Amino acid sequence: MEIDCRIFTKEKIWKALLKFSFPAMLALLIIELYSMVDTIFLGIKAGPAAIGALTIAFPVQRLMSSLGMMVAVGASTACSRSLGSNNHKKLKGVIKNSINITIIIMVVLTCIMLIFKKQVIIGVLGASSNIYPLSEKYISIVIFGGVFQALTLVFCYIMTAMGDTKITLKANGLGALLNIFIDYILVINLSFGVEGAAIATVGSQIIAFIYAFIKMKKNVELNIEFSIEGKIVKNILAVGLSTFIVEVSDAIVAIILNNLLASYGGDTALIMVGVTTKISMFLFVTVIGISSSMQPIAAFNYGAKKIKKIIKVVKITVIFATIATLILWVLMFIFSYPIIGSFLKDKSLLNDSVRAFRIVILVFPIISIYYISIYYYQAIGKAKSSFLLSIYRQIIIFIPILFLLLNKFGILGAWIAYPVSDIISAFTGIVYLRYGLRKIKKSNNEDVLEERRKLKLKIESTTM
Repeated sequence: MEIDCRIFTKEKIWKALLKFSFPAMLALLIIELYSMVDTIFLGIKAGPAAIGALTIAFPVQRLMSSLGMMVAVGASTACSRSLGSNNHKKLKGVIKNSINITIIIMVVLTCIMLIFKKQVIIGVLGASSNIYPLSEKYISIVIFGGVFQALTLVFCYIMTAMGDTKITLKANGLGALLNIFIDYILVINLSFGVEGAAIATVGSQIIAFIYAFIKMKKNVELNIEFSIEGKIVKNILAVGLSTFIVEVSDAIVAIILNNLLASYGGDTALIMVGVTTKISMFLFVTVIGISSSMQPIAAFNYGAKKIKKIIKVVKITVIFATIATLILWVLMFIFSYPIIGSFLKDKSLLNDSVRAFRIVILVFPIISIYYISIYYYQAIGKAKSSFLLSIYRQIIIFIPILFLLLNKFGILGAWIAYPVSDIISAFTGIVYLRYGLRKIKKSNNEDVLEERRKLKLKIESTTM
């Protein structure tokens, strides 16, 4: 097993963070480009109804990737802590169990979707009679790529925890390039519509999986043994659950928005929220990429009991994430029209979508500290705190505010709900992070005093 821990032990914190962050942000961006490319090509060739179909399919795709992220982050955190404490036996157990549980989860999900497809698309996701046929065609194909996408994430995150900062970028970059190429052929040249876009997505996910598997097998002893160790799996899922909630909450909110906005503004509102959501994901990619990059560094140092270094990692991450999101936020505000105009050509719809988008991202730069607090608690293995934070912004705060403002202001209220929930969540993140850092610092001081007391007693006993 080839493991290079120098990036955790020798590298300066800000350099290590940069080495993890940029590939992570680019990789997340590339993952988002899968659906973004489908949206662009279908918007050009098939029109707004196809974009509406992808909006309906978004929660399904998000659910599949979220389950993969849950296992991937839980496994990578366990791997980082195992490396920090130099426990290679536990490391191998984590790798084996993470792969097995991923296969089980994704196969079960695929079967459920196939059996209850129609009920889910119409009853849960809120597809209209006009959009349903296109949504059904797209989802029926794209669900078969879920297991490959999830395993790719698990392989890549484990390799990242072991010091390979570029594996996620390389695997997903290869997949995204193929997705663009196949999309162009099937959607633009052959006019296969949503089926062509779905085939392109699944095909590229399979290629990314093959690449990640080959790289994983080259560096890690992969013994194909299908068995589950309850304690290890429980730990992986407990820690990764908060990431799952963060990821899948977008799908939950999308389902609620699809159903609510369809009754307020019909298919036009669905198209607007679809475009707005996809573009705002560029901002989320930045903040989550940086926040999640802190996690393996903090987890390794927690395993090695280097508390001062953990505190320094968190502080540098807060500064870096705030500056990066602020720069991107300014660019998004300035270039809203050309960016959204690449999806929508109708002038009236474009103006309304730009207005909605600017309201949605109004205070976005302050939200970075909220996500950092989630990944901090993940890194130190505090699954309960991480879970509570993960459900806070979208589930506990956003949804009630959405209903309240939607009833009062109509569709405008839906857009206002975003900045209001962001302000509340950012404040909560600050409180949690300050408390967590003070507690770990206090715990470290107590450990130091206890070690000194034991040393003093040992010295006294040897001199007597």
